[in-house]
Amino acid sequence: MNEHFRSIILQSTGASSVLKEELIQELWSGYGQIIRLRLENAAFKSVIVKHVQLPINSHHPRGWDTDIGHQRKRKSYKVEAKWYQNYSQRSAARLPKCLALDFTGDEVLLVLEDLDLAGFPLRKQSVSWVEIKACIQWLAQFHASFLGQIPEGLWNVGTYWHLETRPQELAVLKDQKLKEAAAFIDEKLNSTKYKTLVHGDAKLANFCFSKEGKVAGLDFQYVGGGCGMKDLVYFVGSCLNENECERLETQILDCYFEYLQSELEEKEEALEAEWRSLYRVAWADFHRFLKGWSPGHWKLHSYSERITAEVVKSV
Repeated sequence: MNEHFRSIILQSTGASSVLKEELIQELWSGYGQIIRLRLENAAFKSVIVKHVQLPINSHHPRGWDTDIGHQRKRKSYKVEAKWYQNYSQRSAARLPKCLALDFTGDEVLLVLEDLDLAGFPLRKQSVSWVEIKACIQWLAQFHASFLGQIPEGLWNVGTYWHLETRPQELAVLKDQKLKEAAAFIDEKLNSTKYKTLVHGDAKLANFCFSKEGKVAGLDFQYVGGGCGMKDLVYFVGSCLNENECERLETQILDCYFEYLQSELEEKEEALEAEWRSLYRVAWADFHRFLKGWSPGHWKLHSYSERITAEVVKSV
């Protein structure tokens, strides 16, 4: 890390020096790192730093090294910085506080609150219904916070699988009926009367848990406008198997809308009716991306295939 960034970190935290750097993870395709910095003489013992440094040669794990993908990821990091700069303070859903951010050329630096230190040290690979409810509540709080918000400086349409940004995955999609319906599915989701900001990558891995069962969300590279069902189906698909997805579908929707309505000043029955009708449409939208991007993926199961076929037939 260069001295300019190091000085920003010390100034924003009040630390006299950095005692230790711990690598948390490399960013997707080698676009930088997320590190934990242990600090000396600061108000808190550590911070999380997301340092984006565009690679000379990227290495996509599934071979999608293209200029389209490069530009998408490049924009995503700037969107995340804009999110923290202009929007994050309005979220009722818990997320890390941003202590500092900086753009220098194509490099982006985010200095963030360490959620481990803030009481959210747990990461889950499997979850109980109580933990699922906590994540659903987080999504409802997030969506309620930004209902009707115009996504200035963010993605016009949120989520990393948005059709307009995934022409290559669509081109290789072998399911011809789904391929032909893709634009109609996309339009149905984008033409909703009720829109909010969606997280855009709300998988289980992007939630941190407290010992008391509360949650905080991470990773806002694909925040943008859209229907809240996009986040809900993506989260559900990240932590439940096909039988659970089917068995709990009504329960999941009831839970989400109970939380969402409780966050709103007045009950929005028209919003609920519209979004409920789009749950399976949103599922088919992600299914379209996944089937082109990784045809053998574990999330492509019989439930997903069946409801996508129903949506394709309806449009």
